[in-house]
Amino acid sequence: MSLAAVLTPSIQKAITHLFDTSFDQLEFQTTRKEFEGDITLVLFPFLKEIKSNPVEIGTKIGTYLVENVTEVEKFNVVSGFLNLVISDQYYLDFFNEIKSNAKFGFVAPKMEENAIMVEYSSPNTNKPLHLGHVRNNLLGYAVAEIIKASGKKVYKTQIINDRGIHICKSMLAWQKFGNGETPESTGIKGDKLVGKYYVAFDKAYKEEVTQLVAQGKSEEEAKKQASILQEAQQMLLDWEAGKDEVVSLWKTMNQWVYDGFATTYTNLGVDFDSYYYESSTYLLGKDVVQIGLEKGVFEKDSDGSVWIDLTAEGLDRKIVLRSDGTAVYMTQDIGTAIQRVKDFPDVGGMVYTVGNEQDYHFKVLFLILKKLGFDWSKNLFHLSYGMVDLPSGKMKSREGTVVDADDLIDDMTQTAKQLSEELGKLEEYSEAEKLKLYKTIGLGALKYYILKVDPKKRILFNPEESVDFAGNTGPFIQYTFARIQSILRKADFDLNVVLKSIDLHPKEKELLKQLELYPEVIQNAAQNHSPALVANYTYELVKDYNSFYQSVSILGEENAVKKTFRVQLSQKVSDTIKSAFGLLGIEVPERM
Repeated sequence: MSLAAVLTPSIQKAITHLFDTSFDQLEFQTTRKEFEGDITLVLFPFLKEIKSNPVEIGTKIGTYLVENVTEVEKFNVVSGFLNLVISDQYYLDFFNEIKSNAKFGFVAPKMEENAIMVEYSSPNTNKPLHLGHVRNNLLGYAVAEIIKASGKKVYKTQIINDRGIHICKSMLAWQKFGNGETPESTGIKGDKLVGKYYVAFDKAYKEEVTQLVAQGKSEEEAKKQASILQEAQQMLLDWEAGKDEVVSLWKTMNQWVYDGFATTYTNLGVDFDSYYYESSTYLLGKDVVQIGLEKGVFEKDSDGSVWIDLTAEGLDRKIVLRSDGTAVYMTQDIGTAIQRVKDFPDVGGMVYTVGNEQDYHFKVLFLILKKLGFDWSKNLFHLSYGMVDLPSGKMKSREGTVVDADDLIDDMTQTAKQLSEELGKLEEYSEAEKLKLYKTIGLGALKYYILKVDPKKRILFNPEESVDFAGNTGPFIQYTFARIQSILRKADFDLNVVLKSIDLHPKEKELLKQLELYPEVIQNAAQNHSPALVANYTYELVKDYNSFYQSVSILGEENAVKKTFRVQLSQKVSDTIKSAFGLLGIEVPERM
């Protein structure tokens, strides 16, 4: 229970006793550093009910609390704020409650509550995962883990975009230029091999357009009449018609990509509980459209196309079925959402991790599902995130100028290696241990740099900056964790002893106050779908620990009780760092 929750009943009782009135909600803040105190009660909301000035109100409440509440030792009032000084004993009791709790901050899921399904990744099968997918995967995975820690059952899923003209472009280019090469024959990872032919198609297409323009065609005509594009369009029709050789090639090349994706996901440290494929789901919404027509949710135009009119909600008319009866993306997403709840009946809400260019799409989707009468539609959330840019500019996958996810992971590992070697503290490591450490640091740097930013904000990703061993970075936090492990290895005494009484150093108290915030941070991060809250909390905890480390002696402390407590406190801080970083999918090394 948080300090605010502990104090609330006593303060409410004080207000009733002193002023013969009551307040259901109280507003608390962390006491500002320039004033004495551990928690601050905001007094201004009381002024409408209590006819007095805030200093007099605060003084009366503070006096009552000091006289009647053991946790409150002293108080001071600064204009409209009552600053309360909390006893050392309260914090020591709190510490003894949590120090052996491996799940501190986590809430066990209630079996009767609905589960949440979190969708992320959702790639196309015509190219490897890139930097944009990395942010998507890291966000989706972390949000799923945080929601799980907050007390919900969670399913992780993705929908793989494995059909469409973009897939046929890669297939056609492989037929024309591939000479039968495979991932096995070339040693090239499957998703990269297929991506190579997506780029090859674009190159051949542009060359043909240039030739047609030179022959007198307008650029618009040339783009439509290029034979290689017409062949790709025919291949798509053949696929939809189920033509054997096209479907066979499609299955073969897609499997190459799936195998490649699986390697990247393993390297990135993300996983999924279920997979949906666009080739299976793109027809799912058709039956729902018919039901919506019968309910009057949709309307049919004279050409046979089906629409929904959302102008009354400030949106526009949206097509859900073409005049030829074929499905659009919206139809597919409607059907997929419904199918997921059929497949997982305990799902009562979904989180879609998709870039902010799809904001409008999800407003429409959620509104349609609501109008169709699905109760769970009120618990749908679009985790809309900003793009990731590099110092060199935006990425373009058609031209092959993307930052490949695998290459990025390798580059981060190499950057971590260079910086670690410059620090020169790895003499006792084997080569295998060094390689594992470099990857842990490199991936930690990448993940933390991306996740510490509010999802809605655009990121300019700077690899060198992210691997800095100082400042608000993953390696800085990992280094503090490793430093604490060194202390724990040297502590040759019993750390399980329960200390009943001790005078706390101000730096110890600051650390305990920061630890107390962890459960609330997890809940807030889950409610706001923001791993940044967990990331930046961890940085603040580490800053407080390093200030404590610089200010007091730990293993050199002569007083045995104080020494034991400081090592115990160090251990709990390291446990919390590991726990918080675990929610972000970041490993912490025992040594650095």
